[in-house]
Amino acid sequence: MSSVTTAIDALNAAGQTDLAAALDSLEGADQQQLADQVHNLDLGLIGNLVERFVHSEEADKPLGTVSEAVTIPIPADDATKAAEAAARATGEEMLRAGQVAALLLAGGQGSRLGFDGPKGDYPFAPITKRTLFAQHAAKIAALRERYGCDLPWYILTSPQNDEATKASFAAADHFGLAPDSITFVVQGTLPAVDAESGALLRSAPGSLALSPDGHGGLFSALRRSGALDEMAAAGITTIFSFQVDNPKVRVCRPEFLGYHRQASAEFSNTAVRKEAPGEKMGVVVEIEGTTSMVEYSDLPDELANQRNDDGSLTYWAGSIAVHCIEVGLALRLTEGGLKLPYHRANKKVAHLDAAGELVTPTEPNAIKFETFLFDGLPLASGSITIEAARDDEFCPIKNADGDSSPESARQLLNEMYSRWFAAAGVDVPVGDDGKPVDLEIDPRFALDADELAARLPDGFRIDGPTALGPDGAVIS
Repeated sequence: MSSVTTAIDALNAAGQTDLAAALDSLEGADQQQLADQVHNLDLGLIGNLVERFVHSEEADKPLGTVSEAVTIPIPADDATKAAEAAARATGEEMLRAGQVAALLLAGGQGSRLGFDGPKGDYPFAPITKRTLFAQHAAKIAALRERYGCDLPWYILTSPQNDEATKASFAAADHFGLAPDSITFVVQGTLPAVDAESGALLRSAPGSLALSPDGHGGLFSALRRSGALDEMAAAGITTIFSFQVDNPKVRVCRPEFLGYHRQASAEFSNTAVRKEAPGEKMGVVVEIEGTTSMVEYSDLPDELANQRNDDGSLTYWAGSIAVHCIEVGLALRLTEGGLKLPYHRANKKVAHLDAAGELVTPTEPNAIKFETFLFDGLPLASGSITIEAARDDEFCPIKNADGDSSPESARQLLNEMYSRWFAAAGVDVPVGDDGKPVDLEIDPRFALDADELAARLPDGFRIDGPTALGPDGAVIS
């Protein structure tokens, strides 16, 4: 029996008769490609999701009793500063012992920035035009040098940008890192279905309408690629995950690693204080006494706007998508299939109709299925959440203009670097707008203010826009 016939039989058995007929009508490469995609589907899972979210319209479960997240605050006194120093020492030992892997989530495209290519290829730096990929690679290099460790780097791509991402790294000679120290892992996909019938949709004659399976799919991608087994065999216990669009992120921050290890936690979070109730950030909370995360759109308005006696937001802990995750938890969540709940998303999906004509809808017509990384939190045996200083660790680049844009990130980075220079006794001039001039500091020269102060030569001055290269050379 041919693979095409097997695929047709499987589709008919699963009730996907329209797609079975379409596959039977195709010829040549289109027919084989579509048959191959069908063989890669878990039709049992898809049938279950269609029954739950299309035919039954499964409702979201109620949140339950919500309370403020238990967090480790930014140190403010001798006792908390001593606790942070102890956590830092623990985290640094984890790095030196080779127990940590860095995981970059980089599956997005730069379309919202008006940029054609992987988001990580976006040249965010105002002077050198360094890309986000180059920024993160420099931090990995600096950490390896500082702690004398291998620090393997895993990069989660998507089917849409995997090839372009690998080509970008190759063209940049892997940003000076050994190619075999970087592992690219491709995120999985799930097909979109018609919102009324649950029928699988095609984007082209020989292709299903596929989309990424959500950031929770990173667990499955790591398992499928062999990365989790590779980590476990190498003695790696902890994955430090972070997002490509935040050039300020403190990769493998030792204090965070240390607090996570000291608490014997399996899934931990970094949070910053939300600037407004409606800010589009997931919120870390306690639900029925268990650390959880709620999407900003799912947090009821009365909770989002609730304030303490001092006027501060009660539910302030905005996630910056920086986590410590135990390899053991990732293995457990993927044993025999992904053990995270699926969610529905109503989307506009261009597709072929029964006549093979492309339909471009103006209203949501389809359902996509996805999993969320943070749904692993309630399944972890322990969790901690640390508060991070927003000014030091968060400046996402998501939009072409306004908030979370290249311009807002540039200003936030300038302000942070200006504080670093001021702490080192170096004055930073301001422009006509009263804001610091453009500044860049290569992470390989200084990962933080203390390292900058220790490495700057005596008498160093800044007279205008200035970038420091990996060896401290001035690029202006």
